[in-house]
Amino acid sequence: MNKNKISIVILAAGKGSRMKSAKAKVLHSICGKEMLYFIVKASREISDDITVVIAHQKESVMASMNSYFNDINFVVQNDINFPGTGGAMKNISVKNERVLVLNGDMPLITPNALNGFLNTNSDILMSIFNLQNPDGYGRVIIEEEQVKKIVEQKDASGIELQITTVNAGIYLFSKDILNKYIPQLTNNNAQKEYYLTDVISMAKADGLSISALLVEEEHFKGVNSKKDLADAEEIMQQRINTKWMEAGVSMQLPSTIYIEEGVTFEGECIVENGCRITGSSKIINSHIKAHSIVEESIVKNSDVGPLAHLRPASSLEDTHVGNFVEIKKSTLKGVKAGHLSYIGDATVDEGTNIGAGVITCNYDGINKYKTTIGKNVFVGSDSQLIAPITLEDNVMVAAGTTVRSGTIKSGELAVSSAKQRIIKDFYYKFFSKK
Repeated sequence: MNKNKISIVILAAGKGSRMKSAKAKVLHSICGKEMLYFIVKASREISDDITVVIAHQKESVMASMNSYFNDINFVVQNDINFPGTGGAMKNISVKNERVLVLNGDMPLITPNALNGFLNTNSDILMSIFNLQNPDGYGRVIIEEEQVKKIVEQKDASGIELQITTVNAGIYLFSKDILNKYIPQLTNNNAQKEYYLTDVISMAKADGLSISALLVEEEHFKGVNSKKDLADAEEIMQQRINTKWMEAGVSMQLPSTIYIEEGVTFEGECIVENGCRITGSSKIINSHIKAHSIVEESIVKNSDVGPLAHLRPASSLEDTHVGNFVEIKKSTLKGVKAGHLSYIGDATVDEGTNIGAGVITCNYDGINKYKTTIGKNVFVGSDSQLIAPITLEDNVMVAAGTTVRSGTIKSGELAVSSAKQRIIKDFYYKFFSKK
């Protein structure tokens, strides 16, 4: 079945009360992106007709997805009068004859994992997996290789609760089946909700064929709690790291490295243990050393760390940034900043050396100001550069100097150190030891 012959409906209307959060469940993030993002991304690989059903915090969900995708249809569920998964499918209009129904809390779904649903002769195909502990899942009753019915846990008998074959929550229907049975759904159950799973029982009673597809739990794992969220993120992180290692990135102790979904690597790159690289950072032919953090930044032909921190909107090229250096919203090209410095809202040009303990004082409590440092500038240790300030090319700043706002001209030396004094025997007088 090609991409244009299947429609996908993603159920993303639930509150997710077990998450114990004010945030909509599908907006909780793993590896830097909302759960729903990963499901939509996978869906777009196999379909050009995607509908997301929303209700709780619908404006936030729409805004989030529209920031990534421009071809998604949204339908608002009437969750007051028609709660539940069956209620979510009311008033759904799709353009293709086959409809794949996904859940918005399954971020580990991949296009390959959905391939099994794309070719079937059954009237309905649903996903199942076997669990040692099926608690929380609907039980699937199978007879003679056909699904007889699905029983939600709260409606299951004692015998049915012992069944370990559970509903993985993914279904393939024909549009005609949905149009026929969705209007017939009732909420005569413990939850007083309209269950999509009741379509299975009604279709079975009418003699339709209902097959079960055994799937891997990893790909269809639902996220219902913060613990589930952490487990899913661990799996997703392993996938991301594996992808980049297979693309040629060297990682030391990859299980300790956190890399978000939007990060990209080019060329020969090394990432040491304990690093965190986030946002849409781009690492090009660079070495990120142990326990460094790179947030929404570009690093090209450079080395960072160990224990360095690049905050958002930073850009490094041909630069060495050492341990305990923090860079924020700054551009450094051909620069050395070996240790213990803060460079914020600055532009620093090639050949410049930033000594230990140097600080760009970019904030006066109300506004942020810019520091501009030219080529071949030497800034001595423990200096403070009070922005707005410009150090032209070939400038020297003596150690311990506070450079006030203004411009230091090319070739000049800035010095503000006090004259040294020696007071004889002061130690003994102070501590009364002599």
